[in-house]
Amino acid sequence: MKANTPAERLYNGIIKENPTFVLMLGMCPTLAITTSATNGIGMGLTTTVILAASNLMISLLRKFIPDRVRMPAFIVVVASFVTVVQLLLQGFIPSLYDALGIYIPLIVVNCIILGRAEAYASKNKPVASLFDGLGMGLGFTLSITCIGAVRELIGAGSVFGHQILPLADVAAGKAGYEPITIFILAPGAFFVLAALSALQNRFKLGAAKRGIDPSNPDCGGSCAACGNTMCKGKRG
Repeated sequence: MKANTPAERLYNGIIKENPTFVLMLGMCPTLAITTSATNGIGMGLTTTVILAASNLMISLLRKFIPDRVRMPAFIVVVASFVTVVQLLLQGFIPSLYDALGIYIPLIVVNCIILGRAEAYASKNKPVASLFDGLGMGLGFTLSITCIGAVRELIGAGSVFGHQILPLADVAAGKAGYEPITIFILAPGAFFVLAALSALQNRFKLGAAKRGIDPSNPDCGGSCAACGNTMCKGKRG
């Protein structure tokens, strides 16, 4: 898979450099918003739109922005798209706007967006930058939606608002699931994030023991017969 192709940029953001589970960026919305899967996917898609649009615009303007003012310029570009998206959510999806609250304007200073603007969009062509933003945004969306779904399932017995586990009714003498409400409170976010990160690390360790490089989708696991001298397995 060639570097900077659309497929490579999408794979990089979703798997290889997932902003939540690998880079550990954007922890504030990750921990605060993921009380449900709906909130997670809403925040993730909102961030994806802003990230892709900001990356594209910053890449188009990269030759015109002086180095000494690049960060203020990046913030102005991001803030403009955040304002547009915020007004659209307020007008067309008010329930999601109310659920996300203050975390929508705080996207302006989200380290994922500013980090990709500085590390990638300001140095690469528009198409690659657009797909880099999409990949990072979709990786973020997938991560926080998974966290929100687990928290909602354990904490309320439902996913996306649909009751999955029948709840107990003490008054009616009906047995059922007793929600663990701590999972929809602040500590639950840390518990679920830690558990999912541990599962991912377990997968990576298992793949490494089999000679597979999880960051390389073309790796077949046979390091001895591999001709790629740049492979992590060859180097390490």
